Amino acid sequence: MIEDSFPPLNSTFLVPFRYTVHFTKDIFSPTNHCLSEFFVSEKKEGSTKKALVVIDQGLLVHNPDLVSKVRSYFKGLDSFVQLTEDIMVIPGGEDCKNDPKVWESLVDAVDRYGIDRHSYIIAVGGGAILDLVGYVAAISHRGIRLVRIPTTVLSQNDSGVGVKNGINYQGKKNFLGSFAPPVAVFNDLLFLESLDDRDWRSGMAEAIKVALIKDKDFFLWIESNAEALRNRDLEKMSYLVHTCAKLHMDHIAKGDPFEFGSSRPLDFGHWAAHKLEYLTNFSLRHGEAVAIGMALDSEYSFRIQFLPEGDRNRILSLLKEIGFSLYHPKLSEGEKKNLYLGLQEFREHLGGKLTIMLLHGIGIAKEVHEIDLKTLSSAVDFLEENL
Repeated sequence: MIEDSFPPLNSTFLVPFRYTVHFTKDIFSPTNHCLSEFFVSEKKEGSTKKALVVIDQGLLVHNPDLVSKVRSYFKGLDSFVQLTEDIMVIPGGEDCKNDPKVWESLVDAVDRYGIDRHSYIIAVGGGAILDLVGYVAAISHRGIRLVRIPTTVLSQNDSGVGVKNGINYQGKKNFLGSFAPPVAVFNDLLFLESLDDRDWRSGMAEAIKVALIKDKDFFLWIESNAEALRNRDLEKMSYLVHTCAKLHMDHIAKGDPFEFGSSRPLDFGHWAAHKLEYLTNFSLRHGEAVAIGMALDSEYSFRIQFLPEGDRNRILSLLKEIGFSLYHPKLSEGEKKNLYLGLQEFREHLGGKLTIMLLHGIGIAKEVHEIDLKTLSSAVDFLEENL
């Protein structure tokens, strides 16, 4: 047979990715050259690129002149980066990831304004906007250059500096998505000043998470500065954001950034959090759900004799001191059937076997592949009765 006369062909190749996370304040001020210098560094002789800007509508409440500031800023760059006629302003929050019409409108804008693979889509907003716009950038022309400008604590220290994008589908968080790194990220401290207390606090959950699984010293720093952080000390928050972003990026560079395996080491406390977000119809912020998820997994780690009691107590105390609630009735709803379903959905999302990150101590993480449902149930009961 002819097909038997040829040996198989194998190919192995590496694709390097490189991007920089910048830290600045008032990025669209005429005297701030952080963003313009990035575009200058990308300039190619004889070519003019386009830029489609997408802004989180919620930002305009505290920044009503943001659209005009963006237009003014780009007037000085139009010799090599031309802003599209429209600046897209869309509703933020998880709703934007639930409505297919929103991402379809962005894809239509890419087509209408001729945004090609060498042009830019610039996302300005919280984590949901970044997820959505990143997904649009990844699927349009098989990849348009994405610039992220995160505007919340959560997006500046975690999701905004990562490589994942996605939208929700069939009642499941991030069911459709991609791994597509941005070309640059710009963390603007000024946006954090206008956050409400819930969003200010919510982002700290991810910092506590990464400290718990990777860096005990960082946990101790958060613990010793909890009151200042809760009371909106901007200098302390800037340090928290920078440190958390660095730990996150170090993990991406040295780990499994595209999740080819069955593990998501940075997702401590997240399997329950993702389910809680849906069960509460996203009335819980992501960070609030993660705080509950971390409390649950910390208590479970203690009950299976992984985590010392003293460490368990410190973790729960810090979460409460920051201001998080550590239990929600949806955890127990339907004799906890929805919670158990969350485990199954988490396994399906990863593929392969169930892999959950637990704690052997503060800063010491350990993966497990089985969860004892009876012990999990008792951990939920503990949170309900004590927290």
